[in-house]
Amino acid sequence: MRQFIVQNQNIKNGLIYLEGKDFRYLRQVLRVKTGDMLNVRLADGSLQGTTVASIDDKNKKIILQICESPVVNAENSVTRGVQASEVDETFNTCEYWLFQFIPKAQKFETIVRQATECGIAKIVPVIGEYSEKSSIMALQGAKSERLERIVKEARQQSGSPVNTTVLPPMNLDEAIKLWNEEKDTKNQLGFVLSERTDDCVVMKKVFEEKGKPEKVCVVCGSEGGISPEEVSLLKEKGLFAPIHFAVNILRCETAALYGIAAVQTAIFATEK
Repeated sequence: MRQFIVQNQNIKNGLIYLEGKDFRYLRQVLRVKTGDMLNVRLADGSLQGTTVASIDDKNKKIILQICESPVVNAENSVTRGVQASEVDETFNTCEYWLFQFIPKAQKFETIVRQATECGIAKIVPVIGEYSEKSSIMALQGAKSERLERIVKEARQQSGSPVNTTVLPPMNLDEAIKLWNEEKDTKNQLGFVLSERTDDCVVMKKVFEEKGKPEKVCVVCGSEGGISPEEVSLLKEKGLFAPIHFAVNILRCETAALYGIAAVQTAIFATEK
């Protein structure tokens, strides 16, 4: 674990009071002891180093004391390897979105976990022509709570400073409208992953011409891909550019991760 996410914290006089699921995770999963140190990501996005001040097993409560600075390689730190504070320093400032045409529920969960680890800010489940009705229904109700838990666990493991949000399912028109809302205020680019080479652009040339964007969106299809009509709609109404990678046909969960990584790498290269 790189950091511990505290969503409904009770902070008073420099102390964080935890109970319920947070207590069980820290005590039973991480097996923290009094004096252990860990980085905590607060609801406002700030990263704080903390020390386990007290553990009350009888009443199932833990109190963390906030330190002056985040934890970095302390011997009694619960976190190992690269710390979340180091991720903050190296993570680039571009905001990433993912439009994911809804696949089967289990695949979507995998995509959410991987996208969160990659620092995607917003994941938009898109109801597409090839999305199954059962998969769409699976994202509603109790499923949304499970997705929130997946996001939290992925952020804790990866140290991501980005507060990844999974939006409610929406149709393509609604998704494009959402994407276009900030078009006048931000330099943003959108790419739709295509299985075909027809009418595709070279991503590197796009970045060379327009420079580093403040906001970028990757669109990935479901198991059946994206219909030609949907691609046309993305191009015409959202100004999304089709891109094709010279690889084998990828599963949707692989394509999403591959596309995100390719775009992030290309943006990073423009900064050099």
